[in-house]
Parts: sequence; C-alpha cells; structure tokens
Amino acid sequence: MLTLLILLVIFIGLVYVWLHQFYAYWRRRGVAGEKPIFGLGNMRGFARTLHWTDINQRIYRQFSTQERFCGYFTFFSKALFVMDLDLIRRIMITDFKSFADRGLFHNVRDDPLTGNLLFLDGEQWRWLRQHLTPVFSSGKMKFMFPTIVKVGEQLSRTAEQSLGEFEAKDLCARFTTDVIGSCAFGLECNSLSNPNSEFRQMGRLVTEKPLHNTFVQAFMFAQPSLARRLRLRLFRPEVSSFFIETVRQTLEYRKREHIKRNDLIQLLMELASEAGLSFEQIAAQAMVFFLAGFDTSSTTMSFCLYELALNPEIQQQLRLEINATLERYNQQLSYECLQEMTYLSQVVDETLRKYPILPHILRRSTSSYKVPDSDLVLEPETRIMIPVHSIHHDPKLYPDPERFDPKRFDPDAIKTRHPFAYLPFGHGPRICIGERFGLMQVKIGIVMLLRHYHFDVTPQTQIPLQFYKRNFLIATESGIHLKMKRL
Repeated sequence: MLTLLILLVIFIGLVYVWLHQFYAYWRRRGVAGEKPIFGLGNMRGFARTLHWTDINQRIYRQFSTQERFCGYFTFFSKALFVMDLDLIRRIMITDFKSFADRGLFHNVRDDPLTGNLLFLDGEQWRWLRQHLTPVFSSGKMKFMFPTIVKVGEQLSRTAEQSLGEFEAKDLCARFTTDVIGSCAFGLECNSLSNPNSEFRQMGRLVTEKPLHNTFVQAFMFAQPSLARRLRLRLFRPEVSSFFIETVRQTLEYRKREHIKRNDLIQLLMELASEAGLSFEQIAAQAMVFFLAGFDTSSTTMSFCLYELALNPEIQQQLRLEINATLERYNQQLSYECLQEMTYLSQVVDETLRKYPILPHILRRSTSSYKVPDSDLVLEPETRIMIPVHSIHHDPKLYPDPERFDPKRFDPDAIKTRHPFAYLPFGHGPRICIGERFGLMQVKIGIVMLLRHYHFDVTPQTQIPLQFYKRNFLIATESGIHLKMKRL
C-alpha cells in the first residue's frame, strides 16, 4: 500500500513538472500571454459562460495595444495568437510556403469524408486545390446562377406561409439546403416544402447533434495526430453512409442515362476522368461543399435579416436599390443584375464583418520560421491563431464596432483600412474556395425576400444576440425570431 502511495505521489509530481514546463513554453521564449490554468490553458469559461469569440476577445483586448502576438493555450495545445495585420499578411501570403497547412483533424482511413479540401494539408491539399479551383470560377458561377434563382423563387413562395413571427435561421437553412442539393448533387431536396426532408435532417445532425461533445471535438482539432491514432471519426456513421450512397447513386444514374448538368457533381465527374479523382475524393468534396455551403450561408443570411429588422432605414435603402436594379433588367434577376447591386454587397460585407462565421483562422508552420522584427523562432508544426472576430470588432479599425453600418464598405472607406482588417473568408492561397458561390446564394436569397417582404423585430427577438457557447462556429442560443409581412 505504501509503495502504491509513493508511486502515486511520484506520478502526480511528474505530471505537475510536465504541466509546469508545458505552460511555461511561451514565457521561456519571451512571448507575452495570459497566465494559463493547468489543464485549461487559456480556455477558462469555455462552453459554459463564454463562447470562443469571448475568450479570443479577452486576450485580444489585453495584448493588442502593446504586442504584435502573444502565447495561447487551448487545453493541452499551444498556439501563437497573431494580432499584427502585417504579420498576418506574411503568414497568409508572403511566407505562405511556411504556413500552408491548417492542421485540422482528418482521418481518411476511418472517416473518408474528412479527406476534403477544407481539412487536408500538404501535397494532398495542393493537388485538390489545383484541380478544384476551376470548378468555382466566375464562369461556372454563371452556369449555376439560374438554378439558385429557381430555388430563390421557391423561397419567396414559402415565405408567404411564414408571415407573422418566424425563425429566420430555419427558413434560410431550408433555402440553402435546397440550393446546395441542386448545385452540388443535382437533386431536388424539397426542404422548403418539407422542413423534415432527408437532406435537412442530415444537415441538422451535423450542426446540431455532432458525433462528439464539445470537449472531444476541441481535443480532435487541438491534437489531430493523436486523435487520428486513436481512430476517432468526425462524422456520424449514418451521415457518412447517407452522403456516400447519395453520391454513388447520382454517379451511377448519370453514367447510365448519359446525363450532364451544370452542377458540382458533373464537374467532379469530369475531374475524375481527367485527373484521376477517386470516388471517395468526389464524395468528400461534395459532402464538405454541402455542409460548408448550407450552414455558413444560412447563418449569414439570418444575421443579415436580423440587422435589417433592427435597422429599418438600411432595409428600406437596400430594397430601393433592389427594385431599381430589377426595373432596369425587366424584373429578371440575372448574374449581371446582381453585380450592379453595390449596396447589397456592402450590407452582406458588413454582416460578415460583424458576424464572421469562424471566430479565428488556423495555420500551422511547416518549417522553422523566424518572426520578422523579433527574436522569436517558431518550431515546425507550431499552431497559428488569427482572431478574425476580434480584428473585425477592433474599434481602431472599425469605430463603434457593434453598430451595423454598410458604409464601412464604401470604396473610399475600404482604402483607409489595412487590407487584412477584413478576413471572413481568409486570404491567400487557402482563401475559401467557395467564397463566390456563398456570396451569390446569400445575395439571391436576400433579394428574393426583400423585394416582397418587410422584416421587423418581435418581443421574442434577442437583442443583443447571444452566441451558443458550445458551438465553434458562430450560432445563436435560441434562434433568430423576427416578424415578416408582405409588402
């Protein structure tokens, strides 16, 4: 018994020494930082009283006026928290070769759908990016435009059934689910007519009922190599099976019937024959396009409607622009017509400024890197955190940052700011490949709603909005409840 007690004391002592050494990592290198808590790092309050944006904001406010960067600990993972915009530009563009990886979890062996452009690194990412970039060209967007407009018309008809009080995120998610279903899979998801359609249910499973709880997810993305060795999966088996089978059936049907369509699956099929894309790679890209496209775009749309309801003068100015532009195009919404709606672009940009979907962007050093104008040398595989939400809410960059003001994106106003003060899609070679598509479907959805309906707040509307603490992406605690009336 005494021997066990001695061994236990020695074990606890060794763990304490290791933790003390680990959490002194940045201090030993002369890097400032908030004092970490053993076991939590700087994640005090995470998922209970604070969202990740709150933790980032706390550290940003504490150090951004004196430091270009500081140390950061996510439980048992360390990162450099970069606040200097010139250094961020070097990381994302100038010295990109040293920071090409995101370091996100992927496990192609056990969870093949994680083998997608968003999660992969190294040569696998480079090869996919090179071959997928033409899929999202402006020309390809024009091909998909009529399909999105058709779904947008269905959105306008469905909104008629939601007059009065309604929950904006659900309506927008049904719209973006149908858009992605049509453009990615060439399938009619019918989520607008049937809120419980199979595609909508699968989307809910991923975003609302993930396979693992918040802390396991945090571990998987903080320690992706260890999580991979433990053979953890990200997606629920039923979600993976649904998407793999859907892609398989779609490919077989099109080959058998010699069908060609202007959608993502068609473009991926062509890549398969030209560049050797495997079935698993096709399924993984289609899956991530669906998940990234429907959830982020619907969140942006619903936040936009929320701000328009709070700011009726902005809503009216935008409606006037929409109606005047459509008048010049005989009430036909075309790709060129949408490009002329400059105030609409400013409204959406301001929405993404105030509500960037990702609280921060991750990069990982691929080699030793001496930080310019400092004595700090980053070791290979050091994580980099770029706090997008905190930068977007910095009053030095955006005075009165909680105020919704599309004029911040007037051309002259943009010129006065650092180009890396706005990062909703990232920047450089790893910028979001679906940026054009995401903006296009959000704008079409907003146009289709604003030309026929007025939006207002209700007693149920949460002001200000509170983010759901357990979600990494920005999402509200209790939905976005608004009132809609026909014009």
